[in-house]
Amino acid sequence: MKKYTPNTHKSIILSIITCLLYLNVKLLPADSSFTYTNGGIIRADCSQKILALIFTGGDFGDGGLLIRKVLKEMNVPASFFFTGDFYRNPNFKKIISGLHEDRHYLGAHSDKHLLYCSWEKRDSLLVTKQQFVDDLLANYAEMKKFGIEQTDARFFMPAYEWYNDSISAWTKEMDITLINYTPGTLSNADYTIPSMKNYRPTEMIFNSIVDYEKKDPQGLNGFLLLIHIGTDPERTDKFYYRLAELIDYLQKKGYTFVRIDKLLAL
Repeated sequence: MKKYTPNTHKSIILSIITCLLYLNVKLLPADSSFTYTNGGIIRADCSQKILALIFTGGDFGDGGLLIRKVLKEMNVPASFFFTGDFYRNPNFKKIISGLHEDRHYLGAHSDKHLLYCSWEKRDSLLVTKQQFVDDLLANYAEMKKFGIEQTDARFFMPAYEWYNDSISAWTKEMDITLINYTPGTLSNADYTIPSMKNYRPTEMIFNSIVDYEKKDPQGLNGFLLLIHIGTDPERTDKFYYRLAELIDYLQKKGYTFVRIDKLLAL
């Protein structure tokens, strides 16, 4: 039998830490039930069959009315994160007011949909702290016109769902919590269009959610499932047309949908 010494155990622990750092997952206190990446929450408690539907919006909102209708008919609460430009666009005023009236969660997504850090080198910032703060406050200023105070929307989804430790730290200093979608499915690829190399048709996206739920021992427990409220007209194969089917499928699997503030009740 192989004999383990204190140095052996130390080596094992160091190897585990190295792997976690390589995967960009932060070590958490033993009693934490959330999963973090770069300081942002990407998954809630995996012991319960609850998840949050997250919708983001910037330039497009073509699915807004249908999404609101489906959520209302199926009595499902959701969370929406819009840019300041989305909030100030008169074409989206009706849907925003309707979602607010239906008591869905409405949050910020960057005023001008800024790219905060390099795609190639994530730790390289493309904005200063002041630019970040001013942009986010401008987003909240637009939300206030709909009766949404910053204190009502302390969860924030970064633009492009791309950020680093600095962005998370600056967000925290503003008493706001940065969140991001849970990786593993292709739901966030519903914005892609046929001319893109990474285009993903709706059937593939839908199946990726079903497959992940079946294969992961924890299913979609604690998931932040991201969908876009609208997409470029070039994408005619809209994923939100399958929203009712998706909700029905997951409800039959025993899942409950909740707003992000309930899922991540801090």
